[in-house]
Amino acid sequence: MRGLCDNVDASPETFSDIEMCFSLKLPTEKTPVMTVRVRRAQDVEAPLQLRYIGQPELGDRTRPTLVRSSLDIACTPHVIDFLTEMGFRLDFEYSTKGYMFRKGRMKITVSKILKNMTEPISQSYLVELSVLAPKGQDAIAEDMRIFAEQLKPLVQLEKIDYKRFAQMP
Repeated sequence: MRGLCDNVDASPETFSDIEMCFSLKLPTEKTPVMTVRVRRAQDVEAPLQLRYIGQPELGDRTRPTLVRSSLDIACTPHVIDFLTEMGFRLDFEYSTKGYMFRKGRMKITVSKILKNMTEPISQSYLVELSVLAPKGQDAIAEDMRIFAEQLKPLVQLEKIDYKRFAQMP
């Protein structure tokens, strides 16, 4: 990964995070009205991050990436109490530990998802490519596709159809 990314001559940045997913549901609805995530770094002193991730934009099915709006906010540790008071409930939480690489504006994370903050749930690594870009800049999607092609056959990168998961029992 180092050879493909910008930080060739330096060690990759490591991270160890806990992420909690909260949802707000109406009493008459089964699906959440809103979902937010709170991330806390375990390895460095940093503010908690509150993240809202919007629904994937509907568009051209041949587009190589998903496009979603997102909002990240640095918060105090009281954000969890605040969300609970507003009616949000904790759905699940998980820990990740891994490495972060950069390639231009792309952020690539290679991590393991852990249970009990120590045991990997599998021997596989999760590889995520993401870019923060202004609305309407679709050219970066092609750069992401080209980068993903270079990782084959070791990594199978694909778009995830979240609607399929929502329909599972």
